[in-house]
Amino acid sequence: SLEQKTKFIVVHPKSIVNKVNSPDVGMAWSMNPYQGCEHGCVYCYARESHQYWGYGAGLDFERKIIYKPEAPKLLEKQFNHKNWVVSPIMLSGNTDCYQPIERELKITRELLKVCLKYKHPISILTKNALIQRDIDVLAELAKLNLVHASLSITSLSNKLRSVLEPRTASVEKKLETLALLTANNIPTGVMVAPIIPGLNSHEIPKIVKKVAEMGALSVGYTTVRLNGEIAEIFEDWITTAFPNKAKKVLNQIKELNGGNLYSKGKNRMKLHGETAIMIKNMFRIARQKHLKDVGFPDYDLTAFCRPNQQLKLF
Repeated sequence: SLEQKTKFIVVHPKSIVNKVNSPDVGMAWSMNPYQGCEHGCVYCYARESHQYWGYGAGLDFERKIIYKPEAPKLLEKQFNHKNWVVSPIMLSGNTDCYQPIERELKITRELLKVCLKYKHPISILTKNALIQRDIDVLAELAKLNLVHASLSITSLSNKLRSVLEPRTASVEKKLETLALLTANNIPTGVMVAPIIPGLNSHEIPKIVKKVAEMGALSVGYTTVRLNGEIAEIFEDWITTAFPNKAKKVLNQIKELNGGNLYSKGKNRMKLHGETAIMIKNMFRIARQKHLKDVGFPDYDLTAFCRPNQQLKLF
């Protein structure tokens, strides 16, 4: 097949910080410098949100990338708003803030610098080793207890990773990133996300042990969420990629969601059945064994300052 070229589309939103009303995210605010994602993870729940921009959840999501060059300015504007209440912001609640084009555009780096300038707490979730580039800024934020970083690691097998998330960093590169962030005293956790029963669920104990040895302070997980059109994309994909396992995997996903591939509404994060209990227990036991007395340090919510206002005092 002809390799499709990625198209980059600039947008100029009025604001960059979004209120998160989702029950499954522990964050009140998020910001996404990019929409769509070149990583091409087949299971990505953010695919559906691409339709909001008038694009498809399939190839469009990977090949039509929207970026927001004004994001750093908009963030400053937000911080200078008199009603702004300091609360950690999640960088990339939706699509990866360190996807390949960030290497050139550096929007994420500039957003981190704004957070450092205003001493504002930030959290990051990525599956790309490009975060290593910004260790200088992250280490400064970490000294002030203003940053939590999380890496997404779905498997310790590169074979599985390359089929699940074709254009993300290799397993070795992700583990190297975890070790580097930790060596620079940047509090880092790991999200084993998503857990796809029958594909990577058996790896839970191994992943938790490995990342704990490398300094991870916490391990979280989510199970696969096939909302909207993603169910169809995922079904096609798994039937092709794992013909022998497909039926079993799809049945276990249905079991988790009370009979459907995806459960909607406010109970959508409530998991059902034996598989859910098994996944939960594997995590609980692995955490107790390897991460019993560690966790992210608290953010310093009192450090926030508006540099421009300080100047006005003189």
